[in-house]
Amino acid sequence: MKSSFVSPRVLFFSMISLLLFGIVTLKLPVLAVAQSLILDDVKHDTPGKVIKQGQPVHIDVDLALVNVTVTDPYNRLVTGLEPDNFRIFENNVEQEIQYFSSEDVPISIGVIFDLSGSMANKVGKAKEAALQFFKTANPQDEFFLVSFNDRAEVMSAFTSNVEDLQSHILSASAKGRTALLDAIFLGLSEMRNARNGKRALLIMSDGGDNNSRYNEKDIKKLAREADTQLYSVGVFSPFEYRSRTPEELNGPSLLNEVTELTGGRAFAVENVNELPDITAKIGAELRNQYVLGYRPSNKSHDARWRKIKVKLRAPKGLPPLSVYAKTGYYAPGL
Repeated sequence: MKSSFVSPRVLFFSMISLLLFGIVTLKLPVLAVAQSLILDDVKHDTPGKVIKQGQPVHIDVDLALVNVTVTDPYNRLVTGLEPDNFRIFENNVEQEIQYFSSEDVPISIGVIFDLSGSMANKVGKAKEAALQFFKTANPQDEFFLVSFNDRAEVMSAFTSNVEDLQSHILSASAKGRTALLDAIFLGLSEMRNARNGKRALLIMSDGGDNNSRYNEKDIKKLAREADTQLYSVGVFSPFEYRSRTPEELNGPSLLNEVTELTGGRAFAVENVNELPDITAKIGAELRNQYVLGYRPSNKSHDARWRKIKVKLRAPKGLPPLSVYAKTGYYAPGL
């Protein structure tokens, strides 16, 4: 599919036991390319080794990897940044960036698709949006599909055959209640079968859970532990027409909170005609991320939550930029 997005490649380090940290309100299908000139008065104290496409990487299991998305004030993706443009902190202690990449790599993606009754008048455009998302796939990508209404189920296990996924989507109908949290749990569980190191879930729902066994606390804990970025497209009715049930009212905030934990982002859509464009932009974002690698200065294996903060040294001439990355991770245990 022809795209107006530039597609710099993201090299991803796929290793056993590697700590993977991942990451949407894009408005315009345009990439902003950063200038390479850095402010003269900036102290370059976190140099990174740039990993080029095809270059073998030999790293140890203590390397922490963080997926980062950068946008400008118009929510356009910013590409062309260099290692010296980034600073990364763990529990407020700055870390040395030792590896850096902006190459594209194969992704394992799960689509969580809402087929509950509340989606009945939106499901047609939602299906179209899912098909548009599949069109952004690269040959080595793999997908699975989880649908949910009264309960969550795997409609298609991991496959690289996009046509199979399309047929499952097109034949589905919307009815019943909404087990959204169970579907996210099932999706994160299914992701354990992924063959690619980079992983993401795309959730398409109106966000109003009313039939799950798992609760928000369960899902947030699982999302923190997973090496998977969560994105969501919330298909909401305008607030004044929205159902007054607590589930419907809390739908947008639920999706925002779950995605933010993982470095992903949430789109809120009231006009269903925007859905295909939004999912295409999510596909582009997944392929235009930076990967920062560092070895934590805290060597303790205490299984505690460690906060991550990524900051930018903006190149000269650029407006204020926004950074999206995972908020933290659990340190390994003994």
